[in-house]
Amino acid sequence: MKSTAYFTRTILTYLEKRAETDAQFAESFAKPDKNIDDCITYILNTVQKSGCNGFTDIEVYSMAVHYYDEDNIEVGNSINGCHIAVNHVVELTEEEKEQARKEAVQKAQNDAYNRMMQPKKKAKRVEMNNQPSLFDF
Repeated sequence: MKSTAYFTRTILTYLEKRAETDAQFAESFAKPDKNIDDCITYILNTVQKSGCNGFTDIEVYSMAVHYYDEDNIEVGNSINGCHIAVNHVVELTEEEKEQARKEAVQKAQNDAYNRMMQPKKKAKRVEMNNQPSLFDF
């Protein structure tokens, strides 16, 4: 099974943070016979068996925790050809926001300067057609 790296990283980050704050889960998370690839396979098989197409973050995280908590859990076979979407809002620190603002202002200034420095294009004169007219006297 090949899930997206972002999906795997998202699940792994959640599990690592949970292990830092939950001593009981930390023991389960440290089990030598458990790994993130089997965890992802378990999640995908559980989702497929449910017949549903969308899950909340907490539902998916709960599946991951369940995989690590249970000793005799059926992971299932690898699933190929599935599509995984991870929808997360990126939260920036104040420093990151300030840096992004500075970069945006600098880019806008550079774009404006580049537009000013480009030579102006002269409008082409359209020559009138010199066909004889019935109204010329």
